[in-house]
This record gives sequence, structure tokens and C-alpha cells, in this order.
Amino acid sequence: MENHGPKDESYGDGVIAGRNPVAETLRSGRAVDCLYVAKGPAAGPLSAILAKAKKLGVPIKECDPRKLSHMCNGANHQGIVALAAAVEYSSLEDMLALADERGEPPLLIICDGLEDPHNLGAVIRSAECAGAHGVIIPKRRSVGLTYAVSKASAGAVEYLPVARVQNLSVLIEDLKARGIWCYAADMDGGPWDRADLTGPVALVIGSEGRGVSRLVRERCDGALSLPIRGRVNSLNASVAAGVLCYEAVRQRTAGERSKP
Repeated sequence: MENHGPKDESYGDGVIAGRNPVAETLRSGRAVDCLYVAKGPAAGPLSAILAKAKKLGVPIKECDPRKLSHMCNGANHQGIVALAAAVEYSSLEDMLALADERGEPPLLIICDGLEDPHNLGAVIRSAECAGAHGVIIPKRRSVGLTYAVSKASAGAVEYLPVARVQNLSVLIEDLKARGIWCYAADMDGGPWDRADLTGPVALVIGSEGRGVSRLVRERCDGALSLPIRGRVNSLNASVAAGVLCYEAVRQRTAGERSKP
């Protein structure tokens, strides 16, 4: 992929600092996960860059200038730093096309607000290993496809489609209209191994602290709960995703194992 302005590696993986480099990155069409801007009113070239980012749907976060300096190792950031995605995002249509190409019912993983890059990377890794057809994340209140996520996925982001959507509740309604059953991982749900996961299914994994949000949970067809035998009352998000993915694998390959 072509770089614009200073190479990302000069500041750290995926970090682009300075008004011209950031503006060129946005103009190039390269996927940008987030813009960080110094607190305070934006004027001149900076306001034009922010307007372009808003038009493209890039999340913008205000922060202390010292954080910007830390992100780019003290380089002259001119009040703005961009975090570029490690790989290009895919679409829901790409995922459904992959399932159709394989002759399999869709198996999708929806991550509701995962903010830890290691968790998201581990979810993507487990999903790819299980043969899922894609992972979907929200544009806001979630880590994107950063280089840390790519590293944690052990390269799985290169093989598994990952999409970003504006609204998970709207997405789930769309999936249900397409005949895809949606199940949230929730401690108050039904037994994890009782649901039929052999057909088109989307599994919703909640954030590290809050779990699946109320509105998303209400849109789902049901909820699945994993048994907790110890004193800690919840599993890591990536572990829950892995268990549910492989329950789907177990059910979908049961007929194959029974053949002589």
C-alpha cells in the first residue's frame, strides 16, 4: 500500500503526524481508524482536514497536546495525528459472498465495543481459525484495525474480512431480514450448547467491562450463556468468542464425524 508523507514507521506503526501528511492520507483513500487533535478551536488548514475526516466518517478525538507528542515520539505534529488501519476494511457483502463461495451458511462475529486491541486481535484469530466468514465492529467506541490488533491476530486480519458499521442495532435488523439469526453472549442467556448454530448465525460479543449493550441485546434473537464454575463471574471476550465459534464448528461438522 502506498504511503503518503513521512513513513508510518518513523513514529510507530500506523501513526501519521502533521497537517500535510494527514491531509494526504485522507485524500488518498487509505483507511484511517481515528484522528487525534489538540484541544481547542480549529482554524485554517486544520479545520479543513477535520471537515474532510467528518465527511469520510472518521472518528475524531480531542486530547492533550502532550498525548500527541507521545504518540509521534516528540515529532512536530502541528496539533493532529492520525492512526491508519493496518489493512483495508471489508463489507458485509464481502462476508456473505465468502460464505456463498464456500457453500456454507454465514458465521459472523459482531464485537460490541471492544476497546482492547489484544482482545479484538484474539477474537479475529479465533474466528479465522474456526472458519468464520467475518468480524464486524462499530465505528465508534471500539478499537479499529490498528497494527496492535493485527499483531495480536497473528496475521489473521490478512485472511478474514473485517467490517466497520455505523450502528450495530441497525446492522442486526439487517442481518435478521436476511435470515441470519443473532445471538448475544450474555451471562443471563440460555445454555450455550442448546442453540442451533448450524444455520446462518451472527454471534455478538460484548465489551470487556460492560458486556453487550442493552439496545443491541434487545435486537438479538436470543442470548447464550457459558457456564461459570469458578469465583470470577465472567470470561475474557476473546475466550467467549472462541468457545462459541467452536460450538458452531462442532455442530456444523457433527455429520462429517459420524460418517464411516
